This record gives sequence, structure tokens and C-alpha cells, in this order.
Amino acid sequence: MEIIYQTNRTMLFEEINPEKLDLITIVGDVKGIDSLSDEKIKEINQHLLVRSFDEFLDKFSPTVYSFFNAANQKVVYTLKKPEGIDEDSISEIRVNQSNDFLKMLFTLIDTKRSQGITNVDFKFENLLDMISPKKVMDDIRQVRKEIHYMYGEYDKLDDGDPKKLDMGDKLNGMFEEASQNYNNVMAMLPLAIEDIKTRLLLGGAQEENSGELIQVGMLSIGESGELKIIEAPKSDSTELMLLDENSTGDLSQVFEEDYNSITDTPSDYVKDLVVRTFVPLPAVQTKVDTAVEVQNYNTYLEFYKNAKDDFVKAVKPLVEKILGVKMFFDQYATKSKGMLPTMLVANNKLDMLVKSSNIPRLETYLNTVNAKNEFSDTIWFGIVPSVELEAAGKVKVSRERFKGNERVVKQGGNSMESLSMLLQVVKDYKIQMFFNFESGEETTFNSMATAGIDKYVDKCASLVRREYSEFAIPCVPNFTIIPKDKSGVIIDSKMLQTEDGVQLSKEKEDILKLWIEGVYVGAAYVAAGLVASYQCPEYLRETFKTVNKNFPGVRFDIEAGDNSLRTVTTMAKEITGFTNTIKDAINRKNFGFVFSSENAQIQDKDIRRITVYKARSMAMSEDGFDSIYKTLVSTYIERILRYQTGDFKHENIVRFFSNNPSSQKSKWLSSRGSVNSIIQDGDDMSFIIDEKSNMCHIDLVFNGNVKNLEVMITKGTSSVKS
Repeated sequence: MEIIYQTNRTMLFEEINPEKLDLITIVGDVKGIDSLSDEKIKEINQHLLVRSFDEFLDKFSPTVYSFFNAANQKVVYTLKKPEGIDEDSISEIRVNQSNDFLKMLFTLIDTKRSQGITNVDFKFENLLDMISPKKVMDDIRQVRKEIHYMYGEYDKLDDGDPKKLDMGDKLNGMFEEASQNYNNVMAMLPLAIEDIKTRLLLGGAQEENSGELIQVGMLSIGESGELKIIEAPKSDSTELMLLDENSTGDLSQVFEEDYNSITDTPSDYVKDLVVRTFVPLPAVQTKVDTAVEVQNYNTYLEFYKNAKDDFVKAVKPLVEKILGVKMFFDQYATKSKGMLPTMLVANNKLDMLVKSSNIPRLETYLNTVNAKNEFSDTIWFGIVPSVELEAAGKVKVSRERFKGNERVVKQGGNSMESLSMLLQVVKDYKIQMFFNFESGEETTFNSMATAGIDKYVDKCASLVRREYSEFAIPCVPNFTIIPKDKSGVIIDSKMLQTEDGVQLSKEKEDILKLWIEGVYVGAAYVAAGLVASYQCPEYLRETFKTVNKNFPGVRFDIEAGDNSLRTVTTMAKEITGFTNTIKDAINRKNFGFVFSSENAQIQDKDIRRITVYKARSMAMSEDGFDSIYKTLVSTYIERILRYQTGDFKHENIVRFFSNNPSSQKSKWLSSRGSVNSIIQDGDDMSFIIDEKSNMCHIDLVFNGNVKNLEVMITKGTSSVKS
């Protein structure tokens, strides 16, 4: 580990935010140069390298852009900043930790993980309503509570008190967050919806009184002794208004001034709405035009539902990428941090990166970080999500008798051709590429449990028996965050004005519901995240007793023994398991990086997480496909050999493999017995030097299977052939 202290930097071949810098742009023109300068690598790392999910959100600030189309009275959402539209007319919606849709998905993943129950039994609907106006309002109530508390504490302190100034900073931060939505009508809509409901139904969101219009009254005994509730007399004084003359009144004034100073197009209605939302005061004389308010409510609700529907459809591909990156970092679930997985985000679409004009830029970058005896920036793994998978042909319908699925052309999938082009480049730099197929119902655990893996094997046939086969790792199946058939979200019900007052409709057609159409995470993110995690000795030490702190996890074989039950993903189980027929087929073919959602136990403990069933590349071996660790060990040994032999000098190679106790081979042999030993029991390494061709042939024996490595012997510096 003193020579190579990281074996888990991963490169994501995906575009996250087209408005941010990307690899092609930063690398720039590379005519006549073989390597980038240290300053250029530093600049690339500054913009594209992330060490955590929070840093990823911070550097790439994933964004959805929206503008209003007056022609059809709709909100338009797009992931690319619209050109030719005035900057002031475009709203930017940050997709970060405080975005209600993303927040809902994170909560859902965490809840499912803690419960450890399968998709069929999980109550998705209980969490999906987090994006309804009612739940958005709940979040705001919490913020409101915090602002009131902080303002009360602030108000008690003397001016100039350092503690008061600290609190002032915190209050400024809270107001900043609250004020971000003043100009965003879409963000104000849930407030307006709940505000009308509160005023007309006195909190009709509370199920027990979601009925008629409410008039606050008082209990009295009539002339002849009868008991009745009469309407309470309205007070014209302002005494009721001021709950606490100093704090609440002041706070409403602060919000009023804040709104007026920030908003471009102030509206009294929205100003009152902001003040009422953040500083609720008892009404003195409230004149409500019920008919207008009911109409407003229904218009707002319909508009909010349609806009939310369009937003979810536009943002979903981006959200699935964000979730993928989160799942990559989440796999490193260890208390004591060691070799942290890091990710370099290319921020380019794959087809753009593999254009013949751009390949030299990628090659020059990889040549700089992967072909030097300096390993801090070396890329070991790559992730290519969303490779196209053609489904079986659908029946052609001449006349649509029932409403069926709309034909949606999937956007942003990567072609097999682009993947092959990329593999052709990265094989020279020994980068193992984890890739998965497009997400959807046809690539889930459910689908694989019924249809097996044949369609994946067929699709990958073109990657077999190629120079790059050992670097291609197909990952199946994808993970389901929300199944398509359980992705309905009830927004709310329309409001009706009746003779008895106002009430929420109970009719089915008046319940507004939107469908998210399923949310999925590509298997490549989780596979790469897990392999990157178990490179770290600290991570392995959480579950294994015999770990050598001096070695990375390159030789760790997740398929051996009960390793897969100890080194589990953070993903909750999805199904009850695959049938024996499907498992037999997977074992017979030994294909791909296959995840498993099986019932299993280790040391009397139930495994409630998804585990790894196979970890194979597209390289052929006697029993199907080859284990991914063999390529990784081979790459690791080659890099150590190059470093320690001064670029493969003859006499140094002989010393490296000699039986001398101080040789590298002897050191590795004497360190056997750990789960991450470079040479394990049953392994061996030997070499033959061919003087005529100046080549050194190295045989790496893994448990009886031989893997060949060739290096060219030099007197000076030369490139590797392998």
C-alpha cells in the first residue's frame, strides 16, 4: 500500500449537468502531446473528481430548467438550459437534498433498507405522498417552528451580544432558504392550496373534519334552556391580532419587507400568503369569497398536479443518475474510513466521448493518469449505465380498443457500439468497465426471476473473444426503487361548494393522482461501488478477522466461500429469490456480475440485503466466464512490477520473482492466509524470459487456473504489451 495506495478510483461515463465543465472541454486540444501537465490534472480533479455524494451534488448541482408557455398555459421542464429564451423567464430547480422528490426517494430507500421486506409487501403509498401539497406544507411548518424559536431567542438578547450575532447569521440562513421560493410560483402553489383549505375547512387536511365550511362558535343556553352553539361575535379590535406584540408582529413585518425587496413582480395575494404561511395569526375580520376561493383551489390543484406530472417525467432520468451515484458511495458502509472510493465524472454523453475526434483527448487523459509510475490519480474502474436492450417485438395493433401505454422513445440510452468503442480504448489502460442495461420493468429482479438471463447473454455476445473482453463486466439485474405498478401519488381531492358549505369531493374522478411510472437504479453503480469498497482493508476488517492492512482487496474473491454473505450491498431485498431453474442456468453460464435477492443466513443471522451471486467479466474460461478479480490482480501485479523493476529491467525482474526472502514474490508468499493476500493458498506465480523476443511471460495461477501476463523487457523505458 506504500506504492499503490488506492485501487478504487472509478470513472463515470455519464452527463450530469450540461451547463458544467466536462472532460472533453477541460482536456482541450491534444495534437502533438502524449501527456497532460500536472496543472491540467489538478484542474480536472478540481472540477470533476468527487469523494462523497454531498461533494457530487455540490460540484455538479444537478438542475432542471423550467419556463411557462403562455400558448398552452403549461409549465415546460427540461434538463438542458433552453436557448433563445430570456434568462429572466427561466427558473432553475436544483435537484438536491432539499428537493421534495429526491427527499421522498431517499426516505423510501432508507425505510425499505431498515424494514428489509420485499417489494410486494412494502407499503410504497405511505411514502409516495411526500410530494403532495399537504406533506410539502408539513416541511414548511417545521421550518416555521424553527424560525419562530430562533427569532424568540434572538429577540431576548441585547444588541451587540456575540450570541445574538451568531443567531442573526442562522436566521439569515433560514430566511434565505424560505425566500428562495418567493419568485417561484410553482413552489408557492402547495402553500396556496393548503392555505385555502385551512381557511375554508379550518385545516380540512386533518381527516376528522374534512367536511363543511366552519364558523367558529361558542356554546350557550338559549331563552328556554336549550343548548346550542352560536357563531362567536367577531372582534374589531386588534388585540387578537397581536399574540406577542414584540416578536410575532415584528416577524410578520420582516417577512413582508423581505418579500417586497426580493420579488420581481410583487403580488398582495402572494405577500399575504407568505406572511400567513410563516407567521400564522388569528384572523380578525376575514371576508372570504367562497366561490372564488373554491375555484382558485381547484385551478391551483389541477395546475399543480399537471405541472408535477410533467416535472417528474422530465426529472426522472436525472434523478436515476443521482440515485446511482448515491448508491455507489453508500456501498462504502464502514465506521473506520481508509481507502475511500472516489469518482471522476466525465460529464459527457458516451457517444460524444467516443467520437473519433474526441477519443485522442480521452486517450491522452488516461495515458497521463494510468501509464505512469505514480498511482494517486490512476483510474481502476469505469461505470457505463443505461446500455440499450431491445425488447421482443410487440404485437402491432391496427385499432386501439383500450387505452394502452403511450409509445415513448427512450432518451439518453447508450448503444452497444459506443460501449465497444470505449472498451477498445480503456483496455490499454486496464480499466474494468461495469455496465448495465436500460432501466425499466424488463430489467428488474422480477423480470429476471421469470425470464432468466438469456436476453442479457445474447445482447453481450458481441463482447466475447475480444481483446477487451476481460474489461467488460455486464451487471444484472437493475434495482427497483419504486415499481411501476405501485408508483401512484394522490395529490388531493377537488373541492365542492354545496348548500351545506364547502367540502372535499369523495368521488373517484375528483381525486387527482399522478403516476411516477417507476424509479430504478442501474446495477453498474452498485456493483462498482461494492468492488471499490472492498478494495479498502478497513472495509474488509468490518466482517473478516484475517485482513492484511498492507494490501488492497484486489485478490478478494467475492464468490469464494461465504464472502458474498459477509460483503453485502446496502440495497434491501426485492423478491423472495430466483427459482432453481434460473439459478442452474446462471451457474451453468457463469455470466456477468449478477445480484441475488435470496433467503440466506450467516451465523444464525438472516441476510436482508441484496448479495452478489456472480462476479464475472466477458472473458471466457473453462467453466463459462472468468472472475473479475483475476484481471484486477494481474493489473495490480503488472503495475507493482513496473514500479519495482524500473520499467521491466531484466535483472530487476529476476530479483522480483526470486526465492530471496527480500524479493516481492517471497514477501507475498509469506503473507498468505488473509482474505486480501495477493497470493492465496492454491495460487502461484512464475516467469519465463524469452531472450529472442525480449518478452517476459508471467504465469499467474489462481486456484489451479492460469492467467498469462506479458511484459516487454527494457534497458530503458518502454510501453507495456499485454
